[in-house]
Amino acid sequence: MAETPLVGIIMGSKSDMPVMEACTAELEALGVPYELMIASAHRTPAKVHEWASSAADRGMKVIIAAAGKAAHLGGVVAAYTSLPVVGVPMKTSDLGGMDSLLSMVQMPSGVPVACVAINGAKNAAIYATQILGATMPEYRAAIDAMKKEMAEG
Repeated sequence: MAETPLVGIIMGSKSDMPVMEACTAELEALGVPYELMIASAHRTPAKVHEWASSAADRGMKVIIAAAGKAAHLGGVVAAYTSLPVVGVPMKTSDLGGMDSLLSMVQMPSGVPVACVAINGAKNAAIYATQILGATMPEYRAAIDAMKKEMAEG
């Protein structure tokens, strides 16, 4: 997107992209500019550190982190930024995503990561937009319009 990204999306692997397309599609539908990064907390920690620690300076307001299995990405990102982080636990073949979910919701005090459902990419986008809407009326209006449309069926 051409505008300064307000939401940063980071995922641990390109294999997460099919699920995360629901996130990018929802952000586009809501008119929210975003940036996408693939970086692993385990395989490319320096890349994650650089991206997360500079996100606020680049204009981002919220970060969405998608990861599976040990799912440390959201917590690592949260350790390097003061921006709110929304975790998307990815469904896994061995434990169905419960491993990802528990890794995200069991963060230590002082390093919070909000968490949506397993593969809940669309809700992560909506939640990030709601966070933006707390101080940016255009995004609150986008959420209000979305909810009105849902209510009208």
